[in-house]
Amino acid sequence: MISKLARWLFEDVWGWKVEGPISSLPKYLIVVAPHTSNWDFLVGLLFRRFTDGFNPKYIAKKELFVWPLGYIFRALGGFPVERNKNTNFVDSLVNVYNTESKFVTTITPEGTRSYNAKWKTGFYHVAKNADVPIVRVAFDYGTKRVIFSKPYTITKGVDDTVSEFKQYFSQYTGKNPKDGVKWPE
Repeated sequence: MISKLARWLFEDVWGWKVEGPISSLPKYLIVVAPHTSNWDFLVGLLFRRFTDGFNPKYIAKKELFVWPLGYIFRALGGFPVERNKNTNFVDSLVNVYNTESKFVTTITPEGTRSYNAKWKTGFYHVAKNADVPIVRVAFDYGTKRVIFSKPYTITKGVDDTVSEFKQYFSQYTGKNPKDGVKWPE
């Protein structure tokens, strides 16, 4: 019932479509951009609710996981992270990938919904150190599409990878276009 309602809202009411292959790999990291609005969460959540076998976790700041919202966020796939201290987030997430037989999570490298020219590089280090591929997912509000890329294996340095990802994501329009990914900067 909930999955039918989610599909109806996502496709029929809001007019969104999905493009690209949804990976069936047991472990990978999803990098989502442009992330310009809280609406991104709802678009992703609705899609996740009606797609069988697609159940990634999402990363959110620890402050959101207080009662009663914490229970709800966890039930919806939330994974809390400490953003204010040096908590070695990358190593913690790599450890999860190394100990779980199946694990998929999402990261928004912009680190904020506002425009940010300097991306956080944790996604790169997690994927490289855990030896998992990255699936790039774009929320394109201009065409109302959620676009999945094929799995991407890191073969370059961090700066080249970030530049390549910015160039890739710059072709898509976020909910607030002025805050989207810009290429060249």
